[in-house]
Amino acid sequence: MERSDADPSLGLLLLLPYRAMENRVFAALAEAGYQDVTLAQARIVQRIGPEGTRLTELAEQAQVTKQTAGFLVDQIERAGYVERVPDPTDGRARLVRLSERGQRATALANTVAAEVEAEWADHLGPGATAQLRRALTRLRDITDPYR
Repeated sequence: MERSDADPSLGLLLLLPYRAMENRVFAALAEAGYQDVTLAQARIVQRIGPEGTRLTELAEQAQVTKQTAGFLVDQIERAGYVERVPDPTDGRARLVRLSERGQRATALANTVAAEVEAEWADHLGPGATAQLRRALTRLRDITDPYR
């Protein structure tokens, strides 16, 4: 079905605010001295759990090959954002976890994302914001394979 600019698809309506937030986060990161992070690298970093995550899990969640994930982790490790550590549950495996620098960059990104979300809430109002959150949470039930 063809759509016009006056009737954009839900996918586009979901993508536009996400990209706006992403652009604000990347601008803030660059301004704070973290200009060496690419979008592809950030997609890996976003999936690192608090105690670290195995490379195979990062690849699966980012929907890239293990080789691509390994290449991206190598890059962000050289830039000082992550480190590889032994997995305490399996001595043969390694976890990728955020370094101190990675934690600082992630904290900044989370702060900016929260600021953007607050601006959206101010714009929409509390009722519409709550309704949007409920609707998107319900959509997550059928769209998030890692939930």
